[in-house]
This record gives sequence, C-alpha cells and structure tokens, in this order.
Amino acid sequence: MSLLPFDLPPTDPRQRLKARGAASSPVGRFEPYLREWVHDGWEIIEEERLVRTEVSIERPRSVITRNTSPDVPFDRSINPYRGCEHGCIYCFARPSHGYLGLSAGLDFETKLVARPEAPEVLARELRKPGYQVAPIAIGTSTDPYQPLEAKLGVMRGLLEVLSAHNHPVTIVTRGAGVLRDLEILSDMAARRLVHVGVSVTTLDADLARKMEPRAPAPATRIRMIRELSRAGIPVRVMAAPMIPGLTDHELEAILTEARRAGARAAGMLLIRLPHEVAPLFADWLERHVPLRAERVLGAIADMRGGQLNDPRFTSRMTGEGVEADLLAQRFAVSCRRLGFVRDLGALDCTRFAPPPRAGDQLSLF
Repeated sequence: MSLLPFDLPPTDPRQRLKARGAASSPVGRFEPYLREWVHDGWEIIEEERLVRTEVSIERPRSVITRNTSPDVPFDRSINPYRGCEHGCIYCFARPSHGYLGLSAGLDFETKLVARPEAPEVLARELRKPGYQVAPIAIGTSTDPYQPLEAKLGVMRGLLEVLSAHNHPVTIVTRGAGVLRDLEILSDMAARRLVHVGVSVTTLDADLARKMEPRAPAPATRIRMIRELSRAGIPVRVMAAPMIPGLTDHELEAILTEARRAGARAAGMLLIRLPHEVAPLFADWLERHVPLRAERVLGAIADMRGGQLNDPRFTSRMTGEGVEADLLAQRFAVSCRRLGFVRDLGALDCTRFAPPPRAGDQLSLF
C-alpha cells in the first residue's frame, strides 16, 4: 500500500515562495470548509507576489502553560511566539496553528503571533502567593530565537525577569539569536539556573536549507554549541528529529561534532508527524527527494507500528520495533564512547525570590 495517498490543495501559482518549508496552506482540522485555488479560465497573466511574513500581536492573560505528560521532563513551559518562521517542514508544532483558525502549512511559518507583553505577564504570575517554583521550559514548541526575536526581543525580556528573580529555565533552540544573550545566560549558568539544548537535525547544509529553510545552517549550530559552552553554559545537543532513511545515518557524526564543540549531554528524538504534518512532510519529500519518498515514509512507518504517527505516550518519542531499537542502541553506544553525561545536573530552585507585590516593602539586603 502506498504511503503517499495525501491530496493537498494545489499551490497558488500567483504566490512566489522564497525559503519556505511548506508549499500550500491546507485547511486545519477544525475548519468546517475547505479552501483551494482554482483557475478561473481566463488566460490573463497575473503578477506573482512574494509570500511575506505577517505578525499579529497577542496580549495574553497567562503565559505559563502547564502539562502532565509522562514523557517530557517538565510540567510548565512558555511560548514567546505562535508559529515559527524557521519553516522546518517536519515540525510537530505545526498543527497548533489550527487552534487559531490558521493552516499548519504556509500559515504556520508566515502568519506569526508575537506576545510582547509576555515578560510583564510572567512577572505577575511568579508573584502569585501560591506559585511553586520549578524549571520553566522554553522552546519546546516553537523556537524562541526565530528571526522575529531579533526585532521584538520577547525572549530577552523573559530571561531578564527569570534572572532577576533567580528562576530556573531550560531552553531548546536552533536559532543563532541565542548568542545575543550570552551574557545573561552565562550569569544565570553561574547560579545553576539554566541549561540550553541546541537542535541539530543534519550536518548536510544543502538538505538543511531545503528542510529547515530559515533556520541557521548546521555549521552555525555547531558554533552555537561552542560559544555557549565557552561561556560556561551547560549545553545538550539534540539530535532531533532523526528521520529514518534521510538523516539517521548522520547520528554518530552529529554527536561527534557536538561533543568536540563542547556539548556535555545529548538527546535524540524520532520524527513525529501528527495530524496535518504527515501530508505536509510527504508533499515535501515528493518535491525535494522524490526517489526516496516512499522509502523514508516506509522506514518511519516501520518504527510507528505501520502508521506515520504514533500519539501514545513514551513510544511517540522513541518509536518501536527492531529498527527503532537499533537506533536507540547506536545512540547509547555513541554517548558512552564520546563521554556524554546522562544529565546536566539539577537546576537550583532554592534561590527563587518572587517579584514583590504592590505595597510590599522592599528588603534592604
């Protein structure tokens, strides 16, 4: 049976796509109506228009999101932005745009939502009387250091609040903008308040440019690891996602380069294709590596019980079956050989001092 049965809407020929992962905007799973471009029959040459990034502003009442998932090591997270201009075609967060009435395709990477008041809201949440401190994870959905951050600085504002009140944080990114914040991250690291994970999917610059069109090149990400490590910041390389039949052969090379650059720990996640991501990824394979499309999807299905996605806790991160077990063994052997530690050590929650509430008397010491 073919694993390419997906029927995406045709690409609007009036659109000119430059450095985008998706090529269409299929309707989200919550929408009652389908939309697609249809030629009107008139032989009139219409001017192409470049698909540009649009940014909307959200003023949230709360920024800390809670979760009870048994297969992630955190119970709270923050997303400074909704959507991500990096445009990584495999991104498991793409379906989240459906909650905004937008598409997981082009909309996810071109119609972004920024939360510039997030630092102020975070401070308000931290000062609530019942707040219990634990590390906050940032970058677990969309990247806090995507290109928009250079202009708006929402992530920088969040770090300033967390640092000022000694609140621990873990960050996952592939954005070179993290290097802008070396000073504050280094200071937080000295107080055991921060870990940073850098995602490296492939070392092949050409493949990365097609698959992650607006994310930094692989060599830049290795440099990020090096500069973060030199600044005393504990770094974990995330060999993620591993894509069987496409990038899995690079696992050992990615880990080796990251270790040479100073990464102390390593992680690996198998590609996840929930909801709208599966057809988008299949379409990308057909456009960029058509001769390997069936093989890649077949290899993914072999690790997912015959399906392209497995939403079950635990197995959704690792896969199952012989090939998934072999991949996990390769990862474990490489980590031992390269001297990676199992974890980066516990972050310090004892230093936390909540922001003062209105009317509180400030301490002199």
